[in-house]
Amino acid sequence: MRAFRYRLYPTKAQEAALLDTLRLTRELYNAALQERRDAHRKVGKSVSVYEQMRSLPEVKAVRPEFKTVHAHVLQGVVTQLDRAFRGFFRRVKQGVTAGYPRFKGADRWDSFAFK
Repeated sequence: MRAFRYRLYPTKAQEAALLDTLRLTRELYNAALQERRDAHRKVGKSVSVYEQMRSLPEVKAVRPEFKTVHAHVLQGVVTQLDRAFRGFFRRVKQGVTAGYPRFKGADRWDSFAFK
């Protein structure tokens, strides 16, 4: 599989829209991480990536600003979190020092992806 990177030269309005998308995707990542942590701590149950993807329309209904972000971008955020957890549990199983997935601040969240 090939990956491509493109340098963008957005207008001021486009830059504002891209920064808003970054903010919303970071917020979704942190909320999905919190949901997984709470489910495990309170109920002892794990939340799957598919359960979180199925809840995305509900998120859009409650928070209309998420309607401006393409569905594939939101699904990619949840998938990225799932990859972080799979890597964490793989390292734990191997006996390597594993860092639990972290909440992301604005300085640690600088991109999003389309399928």
